[in-house]
Amino acid sequence: MPQANTGAQLRISEIFYSLQGETSRVGLPTVFIRLTGCPLRCTYCDTAYAFTGGENMSLANILHRVAEYKPHYVTVTGGEPLAQKNCLPLLSALCDAGYEVSLETGGALDIGEVDARVMRVVDIKTPASGEVAKNRWENLVLLTPHDEIKFVLCDENDYLWAKQIVQQHHLAEKCAVLFSPAHGTLNPTPLAEWILRDRLPVRLQVQLHKLLWNNVPGH
Repeated sequence: MPQANTGAQLRISEIFYSLQGETSRVGLPTVFIRLTGCPLRCTYCDTAYAFTGGENMSLANILHRVAEYKPHYVTVTGGEPLAQKNCLPLLSALCDAGYEVSLETGGALDIGEVDARVMRVVDIKTPASGEVAKNRWENLVLLTPHDEIKFVLCDENDYLWAKQIVQQHHLAEKCAVLFSPAHGTLNPTPLAEWILRDRLPVRLQVQLHKLLWNNVPGH
C-alpha cells in the first residue's frame, strides 16, 4: 500500500478525546476527529456547528495531534467525513499508525473505497430525518461483519419503516444493526418495548455522551 501524502490538507472542525457514546465500542476512550462540512440536513442534527468553519490541517499535523492522546481507538466523524476526498488517506494513515479506527458516515456517499481495516458505521436515514431520499442503497451490498448500520428514529413510523428495511435487506445477517432514539424527540423506553415486542435482532443504543455531558461540543 503506498504511503499517504502527509502534506494532504483536510478541513477539521475539532479533535478531542472522550468516551465513545455510540456503536459497539460505547464507553471506550476514543479520539474523535470531526471533519467540517456535510451535504445532508437531517431534522435532528446535533452537529450543525460542523457544517462550516473549522481549520485546514495537514495529515501530518492531524496524526501528531492524535498521537498526543496515546489512544487505542480513533473515530473519524463529521459533518460527513467522506465529503472530503482526503478522508480516505486519513483513514488509512490512522490504521497504519496502529489505531483501531471507525468511520461514522451518513450513508449518502460511497463507502466502497474506505480502507478495509476501518469499521464503517453507516447511517440509513429514515423518513422523519428529512433525508430518506439521499440513502445510497448500493452501500448495503458492501457491508461486512466488521461494519455496523445505524438508524436514528424519531417516532413509531420511523421504527416500523426501519424494521421493514432490516427485514427486507437481511441487515442483521450482514452486520450489527443499531436503533437509536433521536435525542429529545423519541423516548428510548417505548423504542425498547417495540424491539422486544417484535423480537427484532437489533441493538438499542442511547447516546452515552449526551447522558454524561448534555451534548456539549468537545465531548
